[in-house]
Amino acid sequence: MQPAVARRAIQTSMREHQQLSAVVDGMTTFVDALGTDGRAPAPVMLRAMLYYIREYPEQVHHPTEDRYLFRRLRQRTDELDDVLNELEAQRIQGEARVQNLKRALMHYELVGDSAAPALQRMVEDYRAFYSHHGRLEEDVVLPAALRFLTPADWVELDEAFDANRDPFDRSEIEGDLAHLYSMIVSTIPCTGE
Repeated sequence: MQPAVARRAIQTSMREHQQLSAVVDGMTTFVDALGTDGRAPAPVMLRAMLYYIREYPEQVHHPTEDRYLFRRLRQRTDELDDVLNELEAQRIQGEARVQNLKRALMHYELVGDSAAPALQRMVEDYRAFYSHHGRLEEDVVLPAALRFLTPADWVELDEAFDANRDPFDRSEIEGDLAHLYSMIVSTIPCTGE
């Protein structure tokens, strides 16, 4: 069996997971800084992070997985049906969690520090939820794809994942997610220093 990073589609998927993880880690850094005498970034940064994790997976990552990776795996084996069903259910849960985080952020903005503990808990819960979701994909689905998919499947997947681009490339109104990602990451203080 080839290592998981041997396929371009898998490399792209893993890179997208890493980008999303960096933003989720940034959310944690943001809420950890609440109540630390002005060290927290402005709430607009958390709002930008929530926007990013809502738009990027919904517009780019998940549709490619659904149309190509998951569909092909369902055609080749029923061994992963429960896992794929769980991942699809988690997407719905993830959207609800992001909406709840938006409400908690708004509550924090309105009432101040007394709302910070609830927001912190919700971000930690989201981080654990997202981590579990990513591990299922990386530890179960991607290795299974290497076992079950055919060379022709991989040609299709590589092309589909290569085409993953910012969904707002042509939108003047929404802006550029790559720029937003860079802005988010550049404003998050490094936790390892």
